[in-house]
Amino acid sequence: MKQKKRWYDYLWIVTPIYLGLGFFNILFAWLGMIFFCLPLFIAIFGGSKLYCNRYCDRGQFLSLLGSRLGLSRNRPTPRWMRTKVFRYGFLIFFFIMFFQMLFTTYLVGAGAGSLGEFVKLFWTFRVPWHWAYHGTLFAPWVAQFAFGFYSIMLTSTLIGLIVMVLFKPRSWCVFCPMGTMTQWICTLRAGKPPVEGGCGGSCASCSGCGS
Repeated sequence: MKQKKRWYDYLWIVTPIYLGLGFFNILFAWLGMIFFCLPLFIAIFGGSKLYCNRYCDRGQFLSLLGSRLGLSRNRPTPRWMRTKVFRYGFLIFFFIMFFQMLFTTYLVGAGAGSLGEFVKLFWTFRVPWHWAYHGTLFAPWVAQFAFGFYSIMLTSTLIGLIVMVLFKPRSWCVFCPMGTMTQWICTLRAGKPPVEGGCGGSCASCSGCGS
C-alpha cells in the first residue's frame, strides 16, 4: 500500500525556490538563516534530530534528484566521509569560513571595506552577481551578509549535488555541518557518546545517505 504524502514531504521545493530568489535578489539570502537556526533550536529544546529526519528541504531535494530521477550512481558513501575526523574537521572549516564572512560583513558595516557584489563559490572563486543587488534602504552590510551567506548556501548545495551524483543520494547528510552539530547537541543532552555517521543512523531515509 502506497504511503500517503504529508505536507513536509514537499519541502524539497524550498531549495530551488531559495536559490532562485537569491539569483534575482540577493537580499532573499537572509531567509537561509531559518535553515541555519531551526535545526539547532529543535536539537537544543527538543533533544532530537527531527529537522534532519523529516523537515530538511535539501535532503529531500537530493533524494528527489538521486533516487526518483536516477541521477545518482548510488554507490556506498566512502568510509572516510563517515569518520569523526572528517565530519568534525569539515565542521570546523565550515565555521572558519562562516566567521570570515561575518568579519567581512563587519568591515563593510564599519566603513573599512566596500560591498562586494559577487558570490564566492567553494570559498575560492568569485562569480559576479551584481544583477541580484538593486540597492535598498538598508545599510551596505545587510547586502554584504546576504552575498556571503548565499555563497555558503550555494556552495554547500553544489557539494551536496556532487556527492549525490558520485555516491548515494543523501551522502551530503553524512558530513553536513548542521547534522554534525545537531547530533552532537542531542548526544550531549542524552549523555551518550557520539555515534559514527553524520545522521547517526536515525533518519527514515538512512539508506540514502550511506551511513
